[in-house]
Amino acid sequence: MALAADRDTPMKDGELIQVPVATAVHIYAGALVAANATGYATPGATSTTLTYLGRAEENVNNTGADGAKTVKVRRRKAFKWLNSGADAVTQASLGKTCYIVDDQTVAATNGTNTRSAAGIVVGVDSDGVWVY
Repeated sequence: MALAADRDTPMKDGELIQVPVATAVHIYAGALVAANATGYATPGATSTTLTYLGRAEENVNNTGADGAKTVKVRRRKAFKWLNSGADAVTQASLGKTCYIVDDQTVAATNGTNTRSAAGIVVGVDSDGVWVY
C-alpha cells in the first residue's frame, strides 16, 4: 500500500557496516573481506562464490557458529591491496574489474573462472592496487 502520510523511515549507515562472520573464520584488521555464498563475512580467497564487501576495521576470530560474532567492514572507499605477481594489475586495468586472490591481494584476471570480482581499479602504484 502506498503512503498516505509522512513516514519516519529508518536509516543505516552504508559505509561502516556490521557483518555476521562465518564459522571457524579469523578476519584480521585491514583484511579484504567478502561475503560467502550464504552471506557471512569471510577473508578474501580464491573462490568463485564470494562477494567483495570492503576492508575489515577490526580483528575478529569466530570460533562459534555462523553469525556468533560480527566484524565491522568499511565500504564505499578505495583501498590499496597488494598486486598479484603472477597476474599483475597494470595501468591498462584502470576502470576495469580486478579479482580477489586472498585477503590482501588482487589480480588482473579471474584466473580462468576461479576468482571472484573485487571491484574497480582506480589506481595502480608500485606497491599496490587501489580498488573501489
